[in-house]
Amino acid sequence: MNKSVIALSVVILLGISCQTAPLADEQFQNLADNYIESLLALKPEWATSLGDHRYDGRLNDYSLQGVEAERRLTTAYLDSLKSVRVDGLSVTNRVDYEILLLNLRSTIFRLDTLREYAWNPLRYNVGGAIYSLIARDFAPLEDRLANVQARLEGIGAVIDAAKKNLRNPPRVHTETSIRQNEGAITLVRNELNRFVDQVPGIKKDFQPVQRKAVTLLREYGRWLRKSLLPRSKGSFRLGDARYRAKLRYVLASNLPQEVILDRAEADLQRTQDEMYATALPLFSTYFPNVTDSAKLANRRLVIRSVLGKLAEDRPTNETIIGLAKQDLGECTDFVQQHRLVTVPDEPVKVIVMPEFQRGVAVAYCDAAGPLERNDETFFSISPTPRNWSKKRVASFYREYNDYMLQDLTIHEAMPGHYLQLMHARDFDAPTNVRAVFSSGTFIEGWAVYAEQLMAGQGYGGPAVRMQQLKMQLRVIINAILDQKIHTQGMTKKQALALMVNEGFQEEGEAEGKWTRACLTSAQLSTYYVGNLEVREIRDAYRAKMGTQTDLKLMHDQMLSFGSPPPRLVRRLMGL
Repeated sequence: MNKSVIALSVVILLGISCQTAPLADEQFQNLADNYIESLLALKPEWATSLGDHRYDGRLNDYSLQGVEAERRLTTAYLDSLKSVRVDGLSVTNRVDYEILLLNLRSTIFRLDTLREYAWNPLRYNVGGAIYSLIARDFAPLEDRLANVQARLEGIGAVIDAAKKNLRNPPRVHTETSIRQNEGAITLVRNELNRFVDQVPGIKKDFQPVQRKAVTLLREYGRWLRKSLLPRSKGSFRLGDARYRAKLRYVLASNLPQEVILDRAEADLQRTQDEMYATALPLFSTYFPNVTDSAKLANRRLVIRSVLGKLAEDRPTNETIIGLAKQDLGECTDFVQQHRLVTVPDEPVKVIVMPEFQRGVAVAYCDAAGPLERNDETFFSISPTPRNWSKKRVASFYREYNDYMLQDLTIHEAMPGHYLQLMHARDFDAPTNVRAVFSSGTFIEGWAVYAEQLMAGQGYGGPAVRMQQLKMQLRVIINAILDQKIHTQGMTKKQALALMVNEGFQEEGEAEGKWTRACLTSAQLSTYYVGNLEVREIRDAYRAKMGTQTDLKLMHDQMLSFGSPPPRLVRRLMGL
């Protein structure tokens, strides 16, 4: 299949090159369409997540042959883009040309320099490939389960590739992979049954495949623990050269690495100042008997005391989903009443995060893919693991108290990720470039901006404002951690001290973020840099429009171009 995809792509490219002086737009659109078509055939799991269901019965080719097939495909189209006359493209296509070129170069960097297939066992987690077929009702259940069965039959090949490719992973990656594999086993062994029970006619063929898949995953788990973990001695730190290159590709920003760090460290102090100013009146309300001027001037004392008081109102594993649903309704009403931005009609559901996806983030927004006809979106929240101590659970919910949960709901759902992604789905272009290659920098930058917008408009009062500022500190510290861990050798002790002392985070939250920073690179910087650039768009718009600035019109325009990098949004808005 891989060879035929490449061969077809080469034929297409030859055909294009033989055309007589093709129009630039037509040439680019053909190239972009053909590349995406070939890429989705090569990466069926990604196609499913995007909403293209032609390849739902297949898994990615994780072998070295699969890696090489992607390299050949990428190189072919990277070369072909050189023939496109960029100055002859329409505004929309010129932006998409830049996006496509960046992603092609990023893919070559990922394959040839990062080479995660050789050291990151998290790449071989098949849980998402199974879950994506049952999470949404995009087709009859019987058809979706037939594809689940086909993918279960392919698990052995994925495991074989993992065993052949993985050499010296970082220990934290293998440990997380072991936990996620347990979640995948639970998904296949238990959670699939409630779907299979609805189509009893498939059980005879389905259940033997299901049992074999569970056996293979259990054996894989033993291999991870007994074989891979003892030799997982690689460094999780990318080093300056690889990090610098990856940051450039991930952010698609003109901000140099050093400037990002300098601005983050300055914003850390500035945000702490805002937090103290917000906390002081609350402190006087909560602790009226404390009148000593020295204590009132003690910034850390005042901030910590107020955060501690707010943390007394907190959910539990049993109540957090219901409370998030309530918060979602209140946020939606607030956005509409204050005319902040157009609210989509598509539904969003608050759900418990599937077990196989836990271990990296506390919550996420899982929107329907841009090519999906079913617009259902999930706001997914991870409860505390069953093996956590009461002390650690209490620490978790002090961090994610009632007011922080409101801020989290803003970020992940309304008017954050869910709203932005639904607006992005309405964008129409000659190609699917912008739909397929969305900018995490813009997506996360908007979500952080949404928190600031809501708090600035008075949503939730000073209590939510305190949590939003605490979250802003987290965003800033994320960028500092991301860079210093991967390029400057920041230790766990130093990282925890920064988060706990300067970001006022609970120790459990800080521990989890250390793990996430080790598991990932560059992604944690998207929140801060994206937010910087989205706010710069807002400021430029206000400077241009002056007293005629209308928040709803501004935000609707900002969200009308899909999810390109913020610097391109600014260009498209004429700013």
